[in-house]
Amino acid sequence: MAKNRPPGPEPLTRERVLEAIRKIGGKAQKRDIAHELGIGSDQKKELRHILRDLEESGALGRTGRKSYADANALPESGVMDIVDRDHDGELLARMRGSEGYFGPVIRLAPGDSRRMKGEAAIGVGDRVLARIHRDDDGEFIAKVVKRLGQSAHRILGVYRANKSERNRDFGGGRVEPADRKARHDILIESQNAGDAKDGDLVFAELAPERGRQHGPKRGIIKEVIGRESDPRAASILAMHTHGIREGFSPEEEAQATAAQKPTLRGRTDLRDVPLITIDPEDARDHDDAVYATPDTDEKNKGGWRVWVAIADVAAYVQSGTPLDRGAWRRGNSTYFPDRVAPMLPESLSADLCSLRENEERACIAVEMIFDREGRKIRHKFVRGLMRSAAKLSYEQAQTAIDGKPNDKTQPLLEPILKPLWAAYRCVWEARSKRQPLEIDAPEHKIIFKDGKVAGVKRRERFDAHKLIEEFMIQANVCAAETLEQKNRPQIYRCHDRPSDAKIAALTDFLPTVDMAWAKGQSITAGRFNRILHLAEQSPNKDIINEVILRTQSQAVYSPDNIGHFGLHLRAYSHFTSPIRRYADVTIHRALIRALRLGDDGATDAEEQRYEETAEHISETERQSMAAERDATARYISAFLADRIGANFGGRVTGVTRFGLFIRLDETQADGLAPISTLGNERWLHDEAAHALVGEHSGERYQLGMRVEVRLEEATPISGGLVFSLLTDPLPPAPGWRRSRPSQQTRGGGKHRDRDAKRGKRRR
Repeated sequence: MAKNRPPGPEPLTRERVLEAIRKIGGKAQKRDIAHELGIGSDQKKELRHILRDLEESGALGRTGRKSYADANALPESGVMDIVDRDHDGELLARMRGSEGYFGPVIRLAPGDSRRMKGEAAIGVGDRVLARIHRDDDGEFIAKVVKRLGQSAHRILGVYRANKSERNRDFGGGRVEPADRKARHDILIESQNAGDAKDGDLVFAELAPERGRQHGPKRGIIKEVIGRESDPRAASILAMHTHGIREGFSPEEEAQATAAQKPTLRGRTDLRDVPLITIDPEDARDHDDAVYATPDTDEKNKGGWRVWVAIADVAAYVQSGTPLDRGAWRRGNSTYFPDRVAPMLPESLSADLCSLRENEERACIAVEMIFDREGRKIRHKFVRGLMRSAAKLSYEQAQTAIDGKPNDKTQPLLEPILKPLWAAYRCVWEARSKRQPLEIDAPEHKIIFKDGKVAGVKRRERFDAHKLIEEFMIQANVCAAETLEQKNRPQIYRCHDRPSDAKIAALTDFLPTVDMAWAKGQSITAGRFNRILHLAEQSPNKDIINEVILRTQSQAVYSPDNIGHFGLHLRAYSHFTSPIRRYADVTIHRALIRALRLGDDGATDAEEQRYEETAEHISETERQSMAAERDATARYISAFLADRIGANFGGRVTGVTRFGLFIRLDETQADGLAPISTLGNERWLHDEAAHALVGEHSGERYQLGMRVEVRLEEATPISGGLVFSLLTDPLPPAPGWRRSRPSQQTRGGGKHRDRDAKRGKRRR
């Protein structure tokens, strides 16, 4: 009988393999993993596939030719390569195994980049022995024990070939690093230049020192990735720097090409519902469509019915397929000023999965019922077939509502646009009572002409933007609530309250701007909003807004719900952008399974990977944000390169021990005013006050301070800008008394002494 059969082998899963590696610890070889799992020869092939998959996804790192380690587990000490710097100039390192890097990027302990006992200062490209520990916020910190020399870290930059008097290459050259914090070029001898030509974008590695202790670093060109003259050079550099994947595998392309147009089978017919899309003017894909109408239910007078329809990406990207594996690896689309690195092939992202005007498209839609006070009474999801009635830009929709419709929006004004705005105003009332965090963070757009940057302008923000955002938020809440009601697992979008350390720092800072944070009261978004409201009439408005923004935690994805602090919501998941975010695809599949809307919902294996997936897509989101910032910085630096010596107005957005970061009003470009340009004063970094304070005078340069600067350097290859400050410092803070400099970080250094001897201030 069946009950007397011996049990079969327990199925192998990624989670079981990871757990076995964690138990083994250190260097886990395949035979050790197989022994820990108790598997036979019939499952070893499956184990190899799982190990390869885990390694490709970044969950495992190689610590030897045949050994592995959990990417999130780190030894107490080990060899590390210095690979980068953060925004504040602190060095970042990765643990090094015999087969490459493993584990997360880790910040060096403050001060560890300084000179060590007669050696040159540690910098990017060095290899060190370090101890690993966690700080009070739970983040990894590396403490340098010993410098070991140069690493094999790859350096991205542009190759400048040496030129003869006749302007002909005569061998060798240098690599100008794309890292704006790299201080020196890398010399390339002729035999190490390979096929690189002047102006090529290249990857180089540092050459062995061979006894050299001083002088410039030498390198070997390993790969050519493009040309500096390419109009897309800034985006190419950003993609390679941050590991943004470009292109799709043949299997992905084949699956996307084979996709068929949707039919009504198994779907609710929504083609007569006049849903419209409202997006940026240059949008190529359209995830979402909206429609609103007054609720005719006598029990809900003054209420509204709002439809939000979202592209049914799950119908085309099913779990375990090539498209799914590729989308998982990318995690999200990355949007550069001049291009997009999409998560899905264009035949899906800009066609079958895009809610194009007057074309039938598959969707998952939610109908939400709101009462007259904007509170959601109930909602329901359907899997539908829709036909967008119109494609509008934010500007078109807003102009029509403001009384100036054009030929396209005039017929839509009464039946569609006005009801949408009335429903939005109703829902906005409830939002105002909810008190989500209200931080002013303006966005800017780079304008291109003939492949070059022609200018930068601030993106206008209309009520049309707020309307779409609020309806998307409501739809996301409905998705999270539905899955909870059905007791199904999901990946939440979580935003934790600020840490105690950040609140303590804010509490110390606010008195410096004549404000206070009462201790003992609960921490809510509403409390931050009250401070921001009081700051509206304060000359310190900018600095207060900046500090409160920096006080907030970073939003992440997680299968464990801790709520969304910034939106002041108990449960929140991303559902409304599945074309560009993998998180939303998982929610679509979860809803399909929970509501029995088809046989292509979430699988058991997919749900078991939610924790790993959440960590992975949180990381890819951070990578994309960093790549987007870097590309923007390079384009703006190229735009400003012919304005060296010009004066600009700006604001201090960062205060460090080595200078001030300035953001220009005109372009929103960020650059550094080194501490050496601040004059013949020794400057102390007051972290609590976010200021550089003169040791003798007490004068200060403070976060948020309005300043005028002169542009001294612009380096398009790195995006770097260097300013000299023209604005005098603020007077001493009330009650300032000269303190012992040994208690704080000194600034100025040899430049301060040099300027003092010259008897001038460099302004």
